[in-house]
Amino acid sequence: MAKYETMLVTSATLDEEATTALVGKFKSLIEANGTIEAVDEWGKRRLAYPINDEVEGIYTLITFTCAHDFPAELDRVYKITDGVLRTMIIAKAE
Repeated sequence: MAKYETMLVTSATLDEEATTALVGKFKSLIEANGTIEAVDEWGKRRLAYPINDEVEGIYTLITFTCAHDFPAELDRVYKITDGVLRTMIIAKAE
């Protein structure tokens, strides 16, 4: 098992309930394949540059442990999900 962090930026045009459901979907996917250590919701922030004509996004940072092959699957699901503007998954040094 390895430690990872993922930063998820979702669309600010979604209402609060839809954003919570979207983040919940990813949290349950991570829990099914590993363990979540921390979830840090940063809230709505201005983007450094417009993405899909949006200037704000809702940031969520999730720290988790999982097998080495799971982050590729998580990235695939991020890419096919509507409402996700940007994501990043990094392996944490131990």
